[in-house]
Amino acid sequence: MLGGLSEKLQTALNKLSGKGKVSEKDIKDVMREVRLSLLEADVNYRVVKDFVKKIQERALGAEVMESLTPGNQVIKIVRDELTALMGSTNSKLTFNSNGPSIYMIVGLQGSGKTTSGAKLSAKLREKGRRPMLVALDIYRPAAIDQLQVLGKQLDIPVFSLGDQKSPVDIARAALEEAYSTSRDVLILDTAGRLHIDEELMDELKEIKAAVKPTEIILVVDAMVGQDSVTVADSFHQQLGIDGIIMTKMDGDTRGGSALSMKEVTGAPIKFIGTGEKIAASSLEEFHPDRMASRILGMGDVLSLIERAEKSYDEKKAQELEKKMRQDGLDFDDFLDQLQQMREMGGIGELLAMLPGVGGNMKAMKNLEMDDKEIKKVEAIIQSMTAQERKQPDILNAKRRQRIAQGSGTSVQDVNKLVKQFNQSRKMMKQFTNMSKKGKNPFGGMGLPF
Repeated sequence: MLGGLSEKLQTALNKLSGKGKVSEKDIKDVMREVRLSLLEADVNYRVVKDFVKKIQERALGAEVMESLTPGNQVIKIVRDELTALMGSTNSKLTFNSNGPSIYMIVGLQGSGKTTSGAKLSAKLREKGRRPMLVALDIYRPAAIDQLQVLGKQLDIPVFSLGDQKSPVDIARAALEEAYSTSRDVLILDTAGRLHIDEELMDELKEIKAAVKPTEIILVVDAMVGQDSVTVADSFHQQLGIDGIIMTKMDGDTRGGSALSMKEVTGAPIKFIGTGEKIAASSLEEFHPDRMASRILGMGDVLSLIERAEKSYDEKKAQELEKKMRQDGLDFDDFLDQLQQMREMGGIGELLAMLPGVGGNMKAMKNLEMDDKEIKKVEAIIQSMTAQERKQPDILNAKRRQRIAQGSGTSVQDVNKLVKQFNQSRKMMKQFTNMSKKGKNPFGGMGLPF
């Protein structure tokens, strides 16, 4: 996420880090690099110009020049201004105090509206709400079917009247259904187009007038770059949007549109979509301060703790620790820890949230374990017998050959996994012993391999 920009900004700012004295030339040279990094990341030119100007004015002021650590003060100013640029504080959804809260999901075709609406419904249910998805896209082939499939996966009801009624009539009928079935959240999946046109906007305005949504949420694709900012501005001018969901933030993208969005449109980013998995965990609440820290390699410990808390099972962790003390870690435990870590986002993404670690992009790439690799590991373990998973030491050459054939992998892959497993078992045993002596900061948490 914003990896290229992060690396370049950190490289530029590291030239000031720890400096006991900085000159006006030092600051201007670094700001030139910051400006180029932002422009290369596809941040809006006007936004970059104003952003750099603010930093330079503050950096040349008394708070830096008279500071004992002027280099570090400049970095703090950059973080503060980055946070302000993205909206300063986390912008939460507004809920109706009486009657269902209605969230109208809008955007261009292909931006990820339907998927984002489904993820949002899962997130709100996680918070104790009773959501219902509403199929208003009667034009795109199979759009209604797609929403119904997603609803079934999440066990969330989908309201549809097919494609013979108008979207306005369907929205009104859905609101009545919400009242009669005690649904407190309606998520309207509206139609999109390949481009903004008058017909699309008129229909959205009619839906807005008919059901008076609590919030209008625009879904934009981060990979589109500055075009997504133009789209957001146009929707805001014509419809009035209350918030933004940015999708594909984990893709191979320059991602600068995320930094431009609030400044250009005035509407805050409320969520970011990461990953294709249809689950609440792949739609994250957007925190400007945390994102600024992550971009500058300062980590995001709060988000890491939140993810860990959701995945953390205290009873299972205690059982695992007990097994480790007795040297009884087996492949079932290994698989469970692997799946738990994937649920949290993978080792690379988790380590990127630790202060100082996320800045080392080269090391991060070496730590990444892609989904294909994880599936291979799962296939190998699932091809073992129950006895082999419980007693890894019995895995002789013949057994390994059978496991390789059963999992569609090679004997080398099986050998590599067994070696990884033995190293993990040894490492976890050491951590557990440290925990007994009070030295292990992760004591009792069931450290994933």
